[in-house]
Amino acid sequence: MDEISQLFSTVGRVRSDSLSTDATQSTGSKLALRHRLSQLMTCVDDLDPTNKLHEKMVKTLDNAFLVCAKKANKPRKESFRLHIVTWNVASVDPPEDVTSLLHLNSPKTADLYIIGLQEVYSGPVRFMSDMIFDDPWSHLFMSTLAPLNYVKVSSMRMQGLLLLFFSKLEHVPFIRDIQAKYTRTGIFGYWGNKGGVSVRLSFYGHMICFLNCHLAAHMNYATERVDEFEYIVDTQTFDCKKAPRILDHRLVFWLGDLNFRIQDHGMHFVRSCINNQTYNLLWSNDQLIMLRKKEELLQEFEEGPLNFQPTYKFDLNSDTYDSRLYRTWFDFNSKKRKPAWTDRILWHVRPKALPSDEQEENSFGLNQKTIKQQDEDDEYPLKVRQDLYTSNMECSISDHKPVIGIFTLKLRKMYSTPLVHLQAEGDWSADIDAIILYSPLQPFPSSTWDWIGLYKVGFSSLSDCITYIWVKDDEVAFNEEVIQVFVSKEDIPVRGGECVLCYYCSTLRCVIGISEPFKVLHS
Repeated sequence: MDEISQLFSTVGRVRSDSLSTDATQSTGSKLALRHRLSQLMTCVDDLDPTNKLHEKMVKTLDNAFLVCAKKANKPRKESFRLHIVTWNVASVDPPEDVTSLLHLNSPKTADLYIIGLQEVYSGPVRFMSDMIFDDPWSHLFMSTLAPLNYVKVSSMRMQGLLLLFFSKLEHVPFIRDIQAKYTRTGIFGYWGNKGGVSVRLSFYGHMICFLNCHLAAHMNYATERVDEFEYIVDTQTFDCKKAPRILDHRLVFWLGDLNFRIQDHGMHFVRSCINNQTYNLLWSNDQLIMLRKKEELLQEFEEGPLNFQPTYKFDLNSDTYDSRLYRTWFDFNSKKRKPAWTDRILWHVRPKALPSDEQEENSFGLNQKTIKQQDEDDEYPLKVRQDLYTSNMECSISDHKPVIGIFTLKLRKMYSTPLVHLQAEGDWSADIDAIILYSPLQPFPSSTWDWIGLYKVGFSSLSDCITYIWVKDDEVAFNEEVIQVFVSKEDIPVRGGECVLCYYCSTLRCVIGISEPFKVLHS
C-alpha cells in the first residue's frame, strides 16, 4: 500500500498538480472522490503492467469494489410507527369512540398499535363470557381498527389486565414466533388483580417484547413495586433460543399502571405546579425517577420527560382531581388522593453484548453466542425514537387518564419475503369447488396442523375466518414449486365479496403468507 501511495504521489505530480490542499482535506465529499478517481485513471495509464505495483493495485481495487458492493447490497433501514396506549379503565364499560385515543385523524398512520389496559371489569359472569367471546374493550378496538386494515395479531388477558397487539395487514406475514405470558403478583402471588401480561414476537427478525403491568398501590409501597416488576421479569420465560427471557429481547416496552407516586411534596404544592404547568418541579420526587437512579434493573430503561399533568386521580367524568371525601373503617374521613404519574410507558434497548473474561474462560459456547449476537446487531441495527409522550384528557370515564406514547422504530429488515406465496386459482363461487395454489418461497417447518383460512377483506383477527382448510389433508397435487389445495364449494360464502387467503403455520404460531384480495362471485 505504501508503494502504491508513493506511485500516486509521483505519477500524479507528473500529469496534474490540480489536487490542492483544500481538496485533500475534503476527501469525504463526492467531488473530491471523483477527483481522486480521475487521478487514479491517470496513474493506471502510466503504470507498466509488468511492474509488481500493477498486481498490488489490482488487488487493492478489488478489495475496494468488494466493500462498495457489500454496502450497496445491504437493505436500507426502514422506519415503522408504533402507537402505544396504557389506561386503567376502573372497571367501566368502554366509550363509544376511541378516535382521539388512537389518533386516527393524524396524517401519520401507525404500523403497530399496542394497547395495555388495567382494571378491565372481570366479575365472574362477565369474565366467563369474555373467555368465550371478545370482551367489550377488545371488540371496540377491533371494530374500530379493522376497517382501516389493522388485524389483532395477539392478545393476553389476566383478570383485569389486558394487552392487545394490532398490526397493519401488510406486516402480518413478517410477525413471527408470537408468544404471550402472564404473571400474578396479587395476594401472595395467587391472585391476578396485580401482575403482568406480555406479548413477545419477531418483527422482521427483530425480537420485541411488550409488557403490561399493574403493580402494588399506595405511597409507601415503592420498593414492593420494584420487587414485583423484578419478579415478573425473572419468572416469565419463552420458548425461544434467541430471547428466552424478557430482557433478552432486542427491544422491550414496559407500560401500565405502575402506581409510583410523588412523595414528600404536599397536596397544595403539587396542585400548584400542575396549575402552573411547572411539572419539572415535581420530577425529583417522582418515585420511579428516583428509583431509576439507584435500582440496577430500572437503570436499563428509558422514559421520555413527563411534560403532561399527572394522570391520577380524577373525579369520574371530569378533569377535576380527586375532590371527594372517603369513608373508612369506624366512619373516619380519609385524605384525598394526591395527583401522581401512575401510568407510564418506558422502553429498553438491549445493550451490545461484550464478553467478559469469566465468559471467555468458563464458557466458550456462551462467548460464541455473544459474538454472533454482536455481529447480528451490527449487521441489522435497530434504533428507537420517542415522538410523543402525553396523556389524553378527553377520556374521562375513569379516575385515570390514558397515556399515549408514539415511537419511530428504525431498523434493517432481516427478511422481506414471506415464507409462502398464496393465490386463488380461477373463479370462486359457492357453485363450484375451488383450488388454492401456494408455493414455499423459503424453507419453513410445515406440519399437518398448518391451515389456510378464507377471510373477508377488513377482517379483525385470525378467528374471523369464513372457513379453513387443513393444508396436508386437502392437497390434490404438488411439485417442487407449486402445491394445489382443494376447497369444497360448501365452504365458500354464498353472498361472495372481496376475500383474502392466509396461510397459518402452527409450528411458528403465526401467519406466514397472505394472498392478494380476490373476488368471490355471488352465487
